[in-house]
Amino acid sequence: MALPPADTPLYNHPLPDIESWLQSKGCEQDENDIHRWHIQQPAWTAEISMEVDSLLVRYLEAAQDGGDIQRSFKYSLSRQDLDEAIFSGP
Repeated sequence: MALPPADTPLYNHPLPDIESWLQSKGCEQDENDIHRWHIQQPAWTAEISMEVDSLLVRYLEAAQDGGDIQRSFKYSLSRQDLDEAIFSGP
């Protein structure tokens, strides 16, 4: 499956393409909550939720005090911008 160009806003991607993109980045879909995805990198772990108007990313135990860092990214951002913002870590 070929994804739209990387500079295409995420809201112009069909859902199967968004799911393929997340899988290609190493994310695993939650079996019980299908709008939620998990990713584990050597330096960080995150949970990505597909909300109505944005992707909500929670970097688990990434704050200096051991708490989570939460960020929200609008679907109007391009896939390339989201790649850089989300997958570079907290």
